Amino acid sequence: MHKFILKKVLQMIPMLLIISFLIFFSLELTPMDPIKYLVSPDLAANNADNIEALRESLGLNDPFLVRYFRWLGDLLRGELGYSLVNGGDLKTIIAASLPSTFELALVSMLISTVLGIGLGIITAVKQNGFIDNATRFFAVLGTSLPTFFFGIILIYVFAIELKWFPIGGRISNNYSHLMHLFLPALTMSIGLTPAVMRYTRNSMLDVFNSDYVKTARAKGIPEWKVYTKHILRNSLLPVLILLIFRLPSLISGAVTLEAVFSWPGIGRVIVNGVNSGDYPVIMVTTLMVSVAILLSSLLVDVVSAYLDPRIRLDD
Repeated sequence: MHKFILKKVLQMIPMLLIISFLIFFSLELTPMDPIKYLVSPDLAANNADNIEALRESLGLNDPFLVRYFRWLGDLLRGELGYSLVNGGDLKTIIAASLPSTFELALVSMLISTVLGIGLGIITAVKQNGFIDNATRFFAVLGTSLPTFFFGIILIYVFAIELKWFPIGGRISNNYSHLMHLFLPALTMSIGLTPAVMRYTRNSMLDVFNSDYVKTARAKGIPEWKVYTKHILRNSLLPVLILLIFRLPSLISGAVTLEAVFSWPGIGRVIVNGVNSGDYPVIMVTTLMVSVAILLSSLLVDVVSAYLDPRIRLDD
């Protein structure tokens, strides 16, 4: 097992190098110029020499490969760099924003997991009944519509009309903090629940007619034990893999949602970086999402290999 994990980790290294190069190269092709956001057009027109000196001091005139390897070397030393717009240390900026995003993502994951698995069990047991059809209809609706659409509806109904919850923002006070967290977490979970429900339902239906389920029923084991011990437990692997793969998408998918609810997370940092042409912010945050996806893939491989030893033997 240790050799299997080590092999997977070593395979990630060249992938990360390729991803970092593609991120840097992609931004090189964009027309964004951070200098335009640092200096007003009138000032830039009258101070061409000073603008050029500023560009030179920031290293923007260096050849592409020089800038790339300088950035890569800084990353390997643990130096994320500084924002070109406000000069802030990216370590400080990200450290201040990530906890909010992680909190929103984990609470949304918890809500969607409980609702998705619960509804998946009900729809599998009541297959083709009214509850099954109604739940599948709302699942298709939740998957088809963008998440921010539900966010706007929830804000209008519960924050503006009923005034039960605040419109947006995040504060540290315990009770008020939960009130601010509820609507964005519920909104994000609406987009996550349908997939968990479908995976749970379909996995359970695949297991229903298995030989060991028939044997358990033939032995006279109570039906609730058949569902929980034999059917549900053996059908959760695809659901578990789905949940692990959802972790990075929760972070990257919070970008628009954080804008809707004015949530002070990493999504707002990404949006501000794109709007201002802040290259270091865009590169570091994009690389963070890529690392999260690779780590999730690694975790899926490890969990799958642990549950099914044939995977690591065939690898």
